[in-house]
Amino acid sequence: MTYITKPDFHHPSLGKNALGFTRRDYEGKVSTLCAGCGHDSISAAIVQACFEIDLEPHRLAKLSGIGCSSKTPDYFLGASHGFNTVHGRMPSVLTGANLANRELLYLGVSGDGDSASIGLGQFAHAIRRGVNMAYIVENNGVYGLTKGQFSATADKGSKSKKGVVNSESGIDLAALALQLGATFVGRSFSGDKDQLVPLIKAALRHKGAAFIDVLSPCIAFNNHKGSTKSFDWVREHNEAVNRLDVMVGRAPIKASYDPGELIEVPQHDGSVLVLRKVAADYDPTDHVGATNYLQQRQAAGEIVTGLLYVDPEAEDLHDALGTVKLPLNALPDRELVPPSSALAKINAGLR
Repeated sequence: MTYITKPDFHHPSLGKNALGFTRRDYEGKVSTLCAGCGHDSISAAIVQACFEIDLEPHRLAKLSGIGCSSKTPDYFLGASHGFNTVHGRMPSVLTGANLANRELLYLGVSGDGDSASIGLGQFAHAIRRGVNMAYIVENNGVYGLTKGQFSATADKGSKSKKGVVNSESGIDLAALALQLGATFVGRSFSGDKDQLVPLIKAALRHKGAAFIDVLSPCIAFNNHKGSTKSFDWVREHNEAVNRLDVMVGRAPIKASYDPGELIEVPQHDGSVLVLRKVAADYDPTDHVGATNYLQQRQAAGEIVTGLLYVDPEAEDLHDALGTVKLPLNALPDRELVPPSSALAKINAGLR
């Protein structure tokens, strides 16, 4: 067996961010996915987003489940914390890690099989509890590791590579995240880096449950004519509602947008989401409006992308539970071990 590793050499003229890191410092191992896989484009977008927001790699914890998508954390941020869980159980492990140490940024990477089938309950409860995380689903509509069966997000009427027509309605994870109470919901396409990178940057800086559904065509099993998750289909049916950039501190905005109204949405950490409207009447802070718009465009056969919803005043699970500010491993014994008087009071309340 041959293992291909990236060279340690960095070209001396590579650009650096405010921390002195180059983009190479945010990369991981060489991908073993199929050449041209949309998931590799998502990994590249995550690398670019973390580089641009000046994130110290060790401040990120990346978690995943099982599947092609869940292999991808090995391909970015090799110097960060990482944990590969069992199938569908990534959200609960991420929740536990987040409660133990709130000082890290949490990135959950999953797939449509991992989150919309065996892990659907885990997905639902992590979102509704408001766990402070960026949750990315790399959505290709098939089980790539087991040769291309339809997943739960496959659209009704979509054709498999062998010509089989899917007779079941697909789960729209973005719409479900909205219903469950996610305070940041976006959808993008792995082939649209200009849209995807700012969405990831904003999700990582958002306080609360941030969810991004990324359509990521499987070139081996779901990139043919008749598939609604193929590169051609997504490009032809994409309905972008806005273009996004993230302004941190006094950093200039360097992006090109379609003409439209400018909206600024301040965030809890002082950053500002700057949106250019493409859909003239779309308001990303209107929860009901976002839900209705998704359903309307879905009925018209269109895939809505962009920042679908954001609550700039969102709270997270730590706010709901009133947890301490320090990580649990930083608390002294006197804070972790209750005195006998406290135990006696608890026991008395149970009698």
